[in-house]
Amino acid sequence: MLRYTLMRLGIFAGCLVVVWGLVHFGLAPRGLGDSNGLWIVLLALVLSAPISFVVLRKERDRASERIVERVNRARAGLQANRTMEDEADDTARSQGQAQGQAS
Repeated sequence: MLRYTLMRLGIFAGCLVVVWGLVHFGLAPRGLGDSNGLWIVLLALVLSAPISFVVLRKERDRASERIVERVNRARAGLQANRTMEDEADDTARSQGQAQGQAS
């Protein structure tokens, strides 16, 4: 997941540099007044999103598979804990009923 995040940030940084260059040389419009920096960041964000979606598809799928594996392991662990608790509860109840019948 860290690898995917770093790759996504790298694509954003590349888009930020390209957009800044385009605005600096007048090939892209400047923002109004003091909003030029915000304009550059927003434009870079808008451009980097679809690029990341297409370019990082395989990495995103790998990260998703790792997340699914972790969730499945956590579910299996929780189920194992529930089973152990149920068995312990059933054992305690059956022992309590056996002692109640013996009295």
